[in-house]
Amino acid sequence: MADPPALSSVTRKVIWRLLPFMMLLYLVNYVDRANVGYAATKMNSELGLSAAAFGLGAGIFYLGYMLFEVPSNILLHKVGARIWIARILITWGIVSGLTSLVQGPVSFYLVRILLGVAEAGFYPGMILYLTYWLPRRPRVFATSLFVLAIPLSNVVAAPISLPMVAQPHIFGITGWRFMFLAECIPAIVLGVVTLFWLTSRPEQAKWLSRPEKEVLSAALDAEAAETTHTVRHSVASALRSRRVLALSSVYFGINFGLVALIFFLPQILTSFKQQYGASYSPVQLGLLTALPYLVSIPVMLAWGWHSRRTGEATWHVALPMFVGGISTSAALYMSSPALAIAAISVTATAVFCAIPVFWQLPSEFLTGTAAAAAIALINTIGVSSNFVGPYLMGWLRDSTGSFRPGMFVIAGFMVLGGILALALRRTTRQPTPEPTERPLLATSAPGLEFTTEETR
Repeated sequence: MADPPALSSVTRKVIWRLLPFMMLLYLVNYVDRANVGYAATKMNSELGLSAAAFGLGAGIFYLGYMLFEVPSNILLHKVGARIWIARILITWGIVSGLTSLVQGPVSFYLVRILLGVAEAGFYPGMILYLTYWLPRRPRVFATSLFVLAIPLSNVVAAPISLPMVAQPHIFGITGWRFMFLAECIPAIVLGVVTLFWLTSRPEQAKWLSRPEKEVLSAALDAEAAETTHTVRHSVASALRSRRVLALSSVYFGINFGLVALIFFLPQILTSFKQQYGASYSPVQLGLLTALPYLVSIPVMLAWGWHSRRTGEATWHVALPMFVGGISTSAALYMSSPALAIAAISVTATAVFCAIPVFWQLPSEFLTGTAAAAAIALINTIGVSSNFVGPYLMGWLRDSTGSFRPGMFVIAGFMVLGGILALALRRTTRQPTPEPTERPLLATSAPGLEFTTEETR
């Protein structure tokens, strides 16, 4: 059993070494994934894209992403995170830059599919990577910090990207094309840096002393031993697990809540001119787009802390999904732009509260190569909502002239996901509450194992 103070010290060291860089990578990742939503305010008219065509292009990214997600995560597990994450960064940066060259719907769809292929495996790979380094409780904290990069990316990118997009020309090309070229550069540069900064496994870390490696190894080994009657499954049986498929459905509901925020929020805010008579300059539009994400950050951190302290996970996933479903359905029925933005901010907060806690549910029964495959499958099925959702949102917008029907669909999937999360409560073993007398990062809990537990 690892000494709690020693374990607390080494896990803090690991978090400070890895998390800032991982957050930076994810921030850049989300900028390159979502900046098409900013571009849409000008790109759609230039390329002749309807709302449905744009939605198809935005969502078709996830077709390539889903097809290559599982093999990418298995390769990361086998090849090593340092090399594979660097490869993902460099290739997605190059393809993201190619978006500046699209001339119509067909080339737009093609580049979006290729971007999904290039990026496949990054997010689940990072979730898997954390399991190599941290026991469960500090991993909850680390996951919360990592997911924080999603709202931060929009807080940073929206006020910069939307004014760029609004420019008629920058260096001889339209503003939205210049934005794609400018924002692909950080991914390529950071891909090269990853080769020198990231360490695949603790035993390879030159920045950890031998005693620190031994303490960390003992804690991770103890986690695996704590799980009773563990059955290790093959990749194939992991992918057939009913629990994995159920968790995938929950994540599908959570991600549906991201659809409106990522791809349609700037357009929704622009539609306020028709609904409320309110129009915004590019700078104002950028700041208002960033506002819901900014509001979500402190609440998300507090929610993750409360889940960690109480040792409860499923209600901490389900309750935000219920709240987000209500706020999403109500957002465009508010009597003023301020109230509508407030409701959208509640939706953003709910989504970002649910995501980091959700990833503690599969950590009750996943390990090894099977874990790599199953985590990727959960993420693949979950993000398939982002393939279906944008097209559905765009089609409903074209058919009805309003974003309201699409928001209702999103709300419905969020509520259904919350109900399913509660249904899984009986089959998912909840972690024990964090003892107040022990250091925050000095606790341990069951590791990532596929398990069957006898009822005695």
